[in-house]
This record gives sequence, structure tokens and C-alpha cells, in this order.
Amino acid sequence: MARQKVMVNSRSQDIEKKWVCILLVLVSASAASSQYIVETLPGFPGTLPFKLETGYISVGDVEFFYYFVQSTGNPGADPLLLYVNGGPGCSGLNGFLFQIGPLKFNITDYTGGLPTLIYEPDAWTKTANIIFIDAPVGAGFSYATTASAYVSTDTLNTAQMQTFLRNWLAAHPSFQTNPVFVGSDSYAGIYTPMLATDILRGNEAGLKPYINLKGMILSCPHTFTDLETNSKVHFAHRLALVSDALYEALEVNCGGNFVDSTNVTCTEDLAAYNELVELVNRHNVLQPDCASLSPKSKEAFKSAISNQEKHRRSIQEFTKDYLVSLPRPRDLWCKNFGYLLADIWGNYPSVQDALHVRPGTVTEFFRCNISLSSYTMDVDNVLDYHKNLTSLGMQVLVFSGDHDMLIPHNGIEAWIKWLDLTVDIDWRPWFVDGQVAGYTRKYKDSGYRLTYATLKGSGHSPPEYKRRECYEMFRRWIHYYPL
Repeated sequence: MARQKVMVNSRSQDIEKKWVCILLVLVSASAASSQYIVETLPGFPGTLPFKLETGYISVGDVEFFYYFVQSTGNPGADPLLLYVNGGPGCSGLNGFLFQIGPLKFNITDYTGGLPTLIYEPDAWTKTANIIFIDAPVGAGFSYATTASAYVSTDTLNTAQMQTFLRNWLAAHPSFQTNPVFVGSDSYAGIYTPMLATDILRGNEAGLKPYINLKGMILSCPHTFTDLETNSKVHFAHRLALVSDALYEALEVNCGGNFVDSTNVTCTEDLAAYNELVELVNRHNVLQPDCASLSPKSKEAFKSAISNQEKHRRSIQEFTKDYLVSLPRPRDLWCKNFGYLLADIWGNYPSVQDALHVRPGTVTEFFRCNISLSSYTMDVDNVLDYHKNLTSLGMQVLVFSGDHDMLIPHNGIEAWIKWLDLTVDIDWRPWFVDGQVAGYTRKYKDSGYRLTYATLKGSGHSPPEYKRRECYEMFRRWIHYYPL
């Protein structure tokens, strides 16, 4: 198989200069905040078996909404994790309810009305304090007080999150000595190394409170767009989605570059490749390709929610108003069904009241608001940031599903190899309950330690498919045990 090349984006220095200017503006902003303890949630029977706090942290003209779950282990000593979801535009509730948090939807018994919640025994909050944030502005329940403040970019959002974390710690002084990790999922992998760099620079500059940053956790991270695009062709061939003959033709005619080819023969080969994988679920090639979820209009969505509350209609009736297309009954058994419940649940007035969402600040809630019209993706390569952090003693966990075609594992492995670290423990299986959960390799370099792990049979994002295995991986790694 042809070896993949990793190229570093020369734009990173210009982005860094803009970033410093943004940071200087943000740190001068007042650190207003509001916090509420949430003891019950609609859809969950009784009192929550963990401490949940919600609230807002002001960063300039942006009010970032967050969900903080205190560790049920030893909160005074357990690490503090700031967890950011991708999209860009996904709410912190995505991580809270579908990935690493202590609650999940009861999908099997749903027949309409308010979705019910059940306890998740393999939550990362068993051994960590976790802040789930609605970021960038416009995601979840976060909002801006001025129209201009809705304009955001990867660079600005990263700088805002650094200020958010310092302001959050100022409002929660008892956690200022806890070890801090920044974590991300999917697209938010772009933010993580920039955020870690920003935090360390801020510490050096004397910004208060000091952030006791120890490392990063990256789940199926978006890191370098071109590398990820090229890796998909290799990934498809590995899983027999394309023939040997077509793959060899692609390698010869495209020269390993499947992004911006002007070669007519390469273009024809890519068209044949795209036709073969068109109906494959990119999130997990083993699962059915489900209908997408999006409301027909704001009015239709609000009407559907209102009617749900009044009449408890069946899910089939509800989806007539809510979905652009659900052509086959079996689609309701697809993974996207849980995402539908998140949008239904989050738009109940009683849910927003329980979470202490400020009335009138958000028209409607979406698990992932992927139509952020004022958001610009201005960074497509953060390899320089990762490389620079290797000299700063960071502890890093990178993990990926081995059936994820959105950000394939072989692309992640390529940029890790590019970091040119020393292999500490070579490729081996790791186990949960006596079964192979995936494969792992550990690297080290002058105090910097990186653990890479795959989740066998998992897609994008791994905790949404293998919650127990991901918890065991996290628990061992965060406490410095081998996987």
C-alpha cells in the first residue's frame, strides 16, 4: 500500500498572530457568570444520582452555556475535563447524553411524548469532573448579546474557550488545583491543540486563575483536512469497498492525491470510487445508511413540539412534521433515532426550565446546529500545534473507531507517525472483560506521552458505539494504568 504523506500548513503562523490579538481582547472582558444546581430533570424518575450544575459564563458579548457534572469518585482530586463536541455547532448535551455522560435516552420504549432518561453506568464522570460546553456561540443554548458577536471562527472560538475556562475556574475556586485536561470529539479536534497552546501561553503570561493543564483527550479528531480526505480511499480499499484494480488505478493516476486532481483519468477514477461508497454509512460502514434529521421549518418544528406536549402523538405522526425524509420504517431503528429524541427533549419548556435556560435567548434547540451561518472554518491543519506540544510534557490520549470512514483511523495513525515520537510499547491488543476491545500503541518523547487506541467495531464517535470499552480505556489511562 502506498505510504501517505503528511504536509504542514504554512498558514499556522498567520493564524497564531490573529489568535494572540483575539486573546488579548477576550481576557480583558468581565467574568460574569451564573450557576444553578439541577436536582431533577424531566424524563428521569426521582433525584439525579450525581451533582449536576448548569449555567452561563460570559466571554465578551457571548454567553456560553455549560453542563458541569461533578465526579462521583473523588471530586477534590479527580481531574477536571473540559469536553467540546464537534460539528461545528454540536451542543454539550451530545457528549453528555450520547458519549461520556451519566444519562442516556430510553430508546427501546419510546412511543411518543417526552423522551425518558436512564442512568448510564459507564460514565466518565465516575472518575472525572466534566464540563460539557455549548460552543461555538449558536450551539445548544449559548447565545450572544449583540449581532456581531455571533460571528465566529475556529480561531476565535478557541480563544473564547480558553477565557471561558479561566472564568469558570474563577467562579469555582475549589477546582483550581485539580489537574486539567481538554477533550474533544470529531471536528473539535481542530480546537484542542490550539486551546492547549493558548492555555500554556496564558499561564506563562500570568493570566489568572492559573490552569493546571496536564494533557489532551482526542476522540476521532479532525486534524488535517487533506490528509483525512486522502486516507478515506486507502481505508475503503482495506475494507474491500473498492476493488484492487480500481485502487491501483487511483494510486497510479492520482499519485496519492485525491483532493485537488486536474488529471482527467484521476477524476474518472474518483467518480467510480464515489459511486461505490455513496450509499455506505460514513460514520460506521457496518451500519445502515439512515435518513438525515432536519426540521422543515422553524414554524413546523415549534408546532410539532407543541402538539407533542398536548396530545402525546405517536413517533410516526411526529416525524411527518419534523423530518425532511424518513422513507422507510426501518430508518426508525437507525442510530439517528436517538438524535431525534435529543431535539424533542431539548425543546420541551419544562426541560429548559429545569436546566435554567434563560427565556427568549434561543428560538429552538438542536443537538447539532450545523447551519451556523456566521461561522467560518479558518483552520484546516493543526499538525504544527501538535508538534510544538511534544516538547511541553503533555499527556495525550487519541482514540478512533476502526470502522469510521468520516475520519479514518489510518489517517490519524499517519499524523501520529509524522510527529516522530519514540515507540514505548508497540502495537498490541487491549482487553475489556477478557475480549479484545481494540489495539493500542504508546509513544514517548522527553516527558511527552501519547497513547493511541482503536475501538474494535466502532464508528464515529467511538463512545456512541462502545461506551463501556471507552470508559475502561479512559479510566485506565487517566490513572496512569496501561490499557
